[in-house]
Amino acid sequence: MVYRFILVKSIMKRSEKVKGKERVAQKKRQYRTIGLVVAGVIIVVAILLFMFFNPFVARAGDTVTVYYTGTLDNGTVFDSNMNGTPLTFLLGSGQLIPGFEEAVAGMSANEQKTVWIPVENAYGSHQPALVHEMSRSIFPANETPVPGDYYTFRRTTTGATSRIKVINVTPDTVTVDENHVLTGQNLTFTIRLVSFVKGTN
Repeated sequence: MVYRFILVKSIMKRSEKVKGKERVAQKKRQYRTIGLVVAGVIIVVAILLFMFFNPFVARAGDTVTVYYTGTLDNGTVFDSNMNGTPLTFLLGSGQLIPGFEEAVAGMSANEQKTVWIPVENAYGSHQPALVHEMSRSIFPANETPVPGDYYTFRRTTTGATSRIKVINVTPDTVTVDENHVLTGQNLTFTIRLVSFVKGTN
């Protein structure tokens, strides 16, 4: 009876030791898992901070200077300043089409890229509301508008300028289209970022 008690007690002690070791191992696994999670969070935060505050790439609010060449889907070059004066503008100000500004954002000095910009991020789809009749008297008396001609007008109310295409001419009226000449077109731009100056914000 005494031996049996000692044997049972010995087995219980070993069982408690095993359970203790398992608890220690479980805690180690938990600590290791927590450590990996924390390390992962730190890495993700570091990457995000670098992406949003990287001083070596252009971001919204920076003044950027670029060279570019724009082509249509058929390969026709519609605009380029590669052999001329570089374009300088405030990134994120909406001065240029959304797709162009999005392409420049994240570029570093002297980097060059080619991007394809769909209609919706370029000059949009054709808007029938921008085709309308104007009084013939808005043109100078010595000017004879011809369908297919383009004119630039400055609005007296806002001072904004718009480029219009003459569609039809009568003795009293002129039908014009104020849609951009590149409306409805997908565009491809090769862009080279010359330099940029970080914004103060």
